[in-house]
Amino acid sequence: MRRSSIVVLLAVVVCAPAGWTGAAVLAQPAAHHRSSAVAPPSGEPNPFRSRVRGGYSPGSATRAPSGPTPLVGEAEVTASGRPASGGADGGVAGSATRPSQLLDLRNWYLTLPTGSSGKPDTVRQPDLDGYSSRFFQVDPRGDGVVFTANAGGVTTKNSTYPRSELREMNGDEMASWSNRTGTHTLSVRQAVTELPKAKPELVTAQIHDAESDVMEVRLEDKRLIAQYADGEKEFVVDPDYALGTPYDLQLVATDGRIDVLYNGRPAGSIPQSGTGWYFKTGSYLQSNTEKGDAADAVGKVVLYQVRVIHAG
Repeated sequence: MRRSSIVVLLAVVVCAPAGWTGAAVLAQPAAHHRSSAVAPPSGEPNPFRSRVRGGYSPGSATRAPSGPTPLVGEAEVTASGRPASGGADGGVAGSATRPSQLLDLRNWYLTLPTGSSGKPDTVRQPDLDGYSSRFFQVDPRGDGVVFTANAGGVTTKNSTYPRSELREMNGDEMASWSNRTGTHTLSVRQAVTELPKAKPELVTAQIHDAESDVMEVRLEDKRLIAQYADGEKEFVVDPDYALGTPYDLQLVATDGRIDVLYNGRPAGSIPQSGTGWYFKTGSYLQSNTEKGDAADAVGKVVLYQVRVIHAG
């Protein structure tokens, strides 16, 4: 080693902060960091390591936004095979002007609180990719999609409550599956931002069958609950939810039961099985003008991420 090199080496070692070694300073290359997947709590299954219906491949890692714990497996796979922050057409949070730039909507259709009595408007693919309205639009920050349902809105023939809500599809066909085989997971990051005053209630996510809801995750004032058995049974997911707080929710239907996870932790399990099931998410208001709310009173849910995985 030449004398000049020895002098440089000694200078680096002397000037290095306490606890560092000359070898570390000289030899360690610049790090190229990647976000790593969040491991589930001990004993919990990780459905995101499983096969995704449709042959999609795992997406690349992304940094989770500030707030709640990142969704389990977020860095490993998304339903679209894309980073969780982008929609079907590759939009980036903060620059999006339509919902499809933030959410992958290819396997969903939208029901709106507009239309004629018993026949609300629906938007299906490919129209949904370019659709935006005051009931379904990018929020002012550009990082989420706002679902708005008003108390005076149009309802479906089997309900007295209006909705702005996504319904799961399987390509051009209505999704229909059973939790008696495989593992079926809906994962969302969402926040309820507004409730009507007279009856402050809405449904943010649900599993449905051909006739009625199988289970619902619903906010009743400050109580976020999972309700099932035609509303006769429930368990509390969050006893004191504050409007505007983002949270991660997973519904995992497998082996004759439905597990509910809230911010990465088990919230409860529903011992129920069936067929013809599908997922829904958005703002399904549980009030109307007959309940005392004004026609323009609204319930709003912001959806930041959504993905569905069917494995096995």
